[in-house]
Amino acid sequence: MFHPRRTLRALLPPLAAGLALTALPAQPATAASTLTNGGFESDGTGAATPAGWSEYGTTAASFSEAGGRSGGHRLSHWSSSAYKVETYQYLSGLTNGAYKLTAWVRSGGGQKAAYIALKNCGGTEQRTDLPVSASGWIRIVVPVNVTNNQCTVSINSDANAGNWINVDDLTFAPGTGGTAIKGSDVSSLPKSEALGGTYRNSSGTTGDPLAILKSAGQNYARVKVWVNAADGYHGKTQLLALAKRIKAQGMKLLVDFHYSDTWADPGAQSKPAAWAGHSYTQLKTDVYTHTYDVLNALKAQGTTADMVQVGNEINGGMLWNEGSTNNWPQLAGLLNSGYDAVKAVNPATQVALHLAKGGDLSGTRWWFDSAVANGVRFDAIGLSYYGYWHGTLHDFQTTLDDAATRYGKPVFVAETAYPFRLDSKDAHENIIDLPGELVPGYPATTAGQTRWMNDIASIVEAVPGGRGLGVFYWESTWTAVTGNGWDPTDPSSGNGWENQALFGYDSRALPAMAWFGHR
Repeated sequence: MFHPRRTLRALLPPLAAGLALTALPAQPATAASTLTNGGFESDGTGAATPAGWSEYGTTAASFSEAGGRSGGHRLSHWSSSAYKVETYQYLSGLTNGAYKLTAWVRSGGGQKAAYIALKNCGGTEQRTDLPVSASGWIRIVVPVNVTNNQCTVSINSDANAGNWINVDDLTFAPGTGGTAIKGSDVSSLPKSEALGGTYRNSSGTTGDPLAILKSAGQNYARVKVWVNAADGYHGKTQLLALAKRIKAQGMKLLVDFHYSDTWADPGAQSKPAAWAGHSYTQLKTDVYTHTYDVLNALKAQGTTADMVQVGNEINGGMLWNEGSTNNWPQLAGLLNSGYDAVKAVNPATQVALHLAKGGDLSGTRWWFDSAVANGVRFDAIGLSYYGYWHGTLHDFQTTLDDAATRYGKPVFVAETAYPFRLDSKDAHENIIDLPGELVPGYPATTAGQTRWMNDIASIVEAVPGGRGLGVFYWESTWTAVTGNGWDPTDPSSGNGWENQALFGYDSRALPAMAWFGHR
């Protein structure tokens, strides 16, 4: 665990520890149209009030010190007692329009609140929370629309004793922010409802789960397709019915082709039984025919797919062994066969390639470098990122940013999730059920789940060049319903995911749905 260096100034007794910020800070006598001392380099270590900045609240808890992200120094908030402090800078003389604040941050977590805000800009105050990252720096952005020629940059901590944040390298410049995709995977929903599963809004009223998700802000739904599943679900028939419901809610549709009769993921990419024994040439035709058939049926009923994944978590390829990454020319042929089918149905449908390598920079580079070298065609990059498996948030941001920049493609989180509790509702052991499996700073609570999703969305929003498309939550509706287990061949199999759904054990919508309202 990282501990910031202390300075003499910070060790002075806090004069206002724990006091609420009851008044707006007074504006400094001088102001500028550009951010002053955004790197906190002007004063060196121990500056109680960094040049260009003002403070309010427990002012002893805000100071500059050694250990910058790029230069020699940074801003830190810390105190040995509970504290509330704001470090702010007033900008005037701004040309009205869209602006974006960019900042590099670290946080040990535990605060009641730790965020950067743009306020008094003429419209709604905009905030971005600091993700919990005790070592690696994370870039966040705060976009705002300035309408009164001024704006206040505000760094805030409402913290318990010993909580800390670091902030550095702030820039304020014209720009916009936000994410287009606020989605979730609802593949398990038809089977759940057929077996008696019900869903309620936060006040307890039973309703259509898609309508409940839409009212929370979901605008995109992801649905997987198996070729011939043992339980009769996750095929074309269920997709067509579900797509009508999704589009009726005004949501977009992502179709996730597994090219298997069961789960396709990094550990298993088994061919459908109907394609067993087929030659590589025939498999290319199989991929094209299956993809075209499903997507053309969607189009025919007026629910054209907006995005398609050709394969699911294809770290090692798909349709093993013919489509393994051990044979890139063949894998490329299969992927391009899927791409061609998508575009034949509707040229505007976006084709994504999906890896489960959200925090694996070298692995993601190797895979997509190989794909590009072998002529694979694609429009977007999707990454699974589960913080308990795929590295730190810093690793995640590094990988996501690099993919967007290196390949010049938009990127999105195809899957992520987080538990709101650790115990099971059914008899099946949950996939994540121990405190030691959690990401530090994100407890298995409704608040921890909410914070995880907002911080993931903030990292996607900060992808350079506006290439961060957004996030899909994985299996928001997979609650514990008897018979709707993980194994399509075993009706008695349980669900290891109900503690990571977006509906609680009482079937009510959880507070984490608030993340759909992220910019």
